[in-house]
Amino acid sequence: MADRAARERVRNPPPRPVGLILLTAVIGVALVGRDVFTFSVGSNEAIQTWSTIFVAITIQALPFLGLGVIVSGAIAAFVSDRVIQRTLPRRPSVAVPVAGVLGAALPGCECGSVPLAGRLMARGVAPSAALTFMLSSPAINPVVLVATAVAFPQQPVVVVARFAASLCAAVVIGLLWARWGRAEWLQVPRRVHAHGDSRLQTFRLTVQYDFLQSAGFLVVGGFFAATLNVAVDPSWSLTVAGVPVVSVLVLAVLAVLLAVCSEADAFVAASLTGFSLTAKLAFMVVGPAVDIKLIVMQAGTFGRRFALRFASLTFVVAVAIVLLVGGLIL
Repeated sequence: MADRAARERVRNPPPRPVGLILLTAVIGVALVGRDVFTFSVGSNEAIQTWSTIFVAITIQALPFLGLGVIVSGAIAAFVSDRVIQRTLPRRPSVAVPVAGVLGAALPGCECGSVPLAGRLMARGVAPSAALTFMLSSPAINPVVLVATAVAFPQQPVVVVARFAASLCAAVVIGLLWARWGRAEWLQVPRRVHAHGDSRLQTFRLTVQYDFLQSAGFLVVGGFFAATLNVAVDPSWSLTVAGVPVVSVLVLAVLAVLLAVCSEADAFVAASLTGFSLTAKLAFMVVGPAVDIKLIVMQAGTFGRRFALRFASLTFVVAVAIVLLVGGLIL
């Protein structure tokens, strides 16, 4: 009996308590509310702003994170390895573009795509294809494209440019990783912890583990993003809005720092009236691919060595493609 219990603990270890503690802290902050927090800190405007941004980032992202881990749980429990292998070709040069296009089928944000990509890798999908899906899903899905069309009602070309630039960036990054990425840089998530005695139990364990683990890193990322939002004075960016290449870099860096959810970033970009459409495109393409909270989440899921290399690669490729697409379309 004791041996059986020990085996079950090996197969199904409990979720990391750090993730549970951090998730509980977020829910506690949300339940207490901004008014109570404001009362406790008095008239300190910076702390009030920080608390509002922190809660907004985490609470806004949690539903989409939940959607991502539910999909990943369903894949782990109900989709066989054979089906996954048949869906994606074995050759990376073919699997990467296919994975990029399939990203349009999942309406979610970048937070949910990280655990889903980890689950795909654990099921035997090539890392380059899984990473391509992780980048394309939050950027070209129908919800994001409709939100972009609403944010730019008189400029439908922006929707086309966003779709083209985001898909091209995801595919190029996937192909580059397939060619030059090293296995020792990437910590593929284990799948043994999610095995249960039934499909429903496997689904429950996978969702529980992935959600608590990812939510913990989401909170850490939200903390840093909120801190940077308060520490960085946005007025400095307005002085370079009229310089084409520099303005693109400025909004790309701003997208990394602000960590706005992909379903809402188009409205933020549209409000930056002093910048060109190409610079606004950079904000919408770079943000869903690499930002503070994503770097933290990817470090927790795939390892710190991967996160640093992948974030740098993603930023450079995304900015280069934005400049190309913006010059051709916008």
